[in-house]
Amino acid sequence: MELRVFTEPQQGATYDDLVTVAKEAEALGFGAFFRSDHYLGMGTEGLPGPSDAWITLAGIARETSTIRLGTLMTSATFRLPGPLAISVANVDQMSGGRVELGLGAGWFTQEHSAYGIPFPDAGERFDRLEEQLAIVTGLWSTPPGKRFTHEGAHYTVTDSPALPKPTQERIPVLVGGHGKRRTPELAARFADEFNMPFSSVEDTRVQFARSARPASGAVVSRARWPGPTRWSSASARTRRRSDAGRRRSAGRRTSCARTASPARPRRPSRRSGGTATSGPSGSTSRSSTSPTSTTSGSSPVT
Repeated sequence: MELRVFTEPQQGATYDDLVTVAKEAEALGFGAFFRSDHYLGMGTEGLPGPSDAWITLAGIARETSTIRLGTLMTSATFRLPGPLAISVANVDQMSGGRVELGLGAGWFTQEHSAYGIPFPDAGERFDRLEEQLAIVTGLWSTPPGKRFTHEGAHYTVTDSPALPKPTQERIPVLVGGHGKRRTPELAARFADEFNMPFSSVEDTRVQFARSARPASGAVVSRARWPGPTRWSSASARTRRRSDAGRRRSAGRRTSCARTASPARPRRPSRRSGGTATSGPSGSTSRSSTSPTSTTSGSSPVT
């Protein structure tokens, strides 16, 4: 088991606060520093205001040397998949290969309204998440010199050079949430790790099991149901400080524990994952159109 630190700076934290917490977590031997990807405080003004997840992680990447870095979760509604793949690959390069990407469908309606971000219904958000996972992982895995193409209902990528490449051979991808069908299916197809956030032991056990096997009637485009190789959970841990600084301890500080499955051997072709958390993601809607992603000269990657 590994313990990691997860912060929610939308609750009130500056970049300097986040750097301080990340450095302290590294010095204390925590496995990773993760942050949420939100633009609006929850139950608070969140002063001095929100910060962009990947911009701050880029800065933290240059201020640390060993601790892994990532998001829990980046919302698929915030960014287009091509630019997201570029940004994450850049931060992976800046960190020397220490980045992990948690990607979710998005759930917090108010932050979308507050900053003019489109917020489609749950079914469309999950359809977009599916395509984003296919595009981001497809761009990263396309061999140098090859081209990547994706034709989907929401995104089209044509003849992309699929650059830049991350430092890691494979950036660990995290998917998590409470959804009974769509969430575990996407995790099984694309993720290195599945996370169950802020839930009971029994609910966590059941959801882990769902991500490790196909649901009845599930359509899986790979020859087998690979599933994630790591499972993790998140729980809130806070400590009052006499010093009013650190912006409420860099938002709500959360500890995350992750472990490899005791029943499934680790796949040597995949690197260790991280921990993930997301908001409510209970939709089980499915797109009627199956997107296709290809690398020129190869078979579809989804």
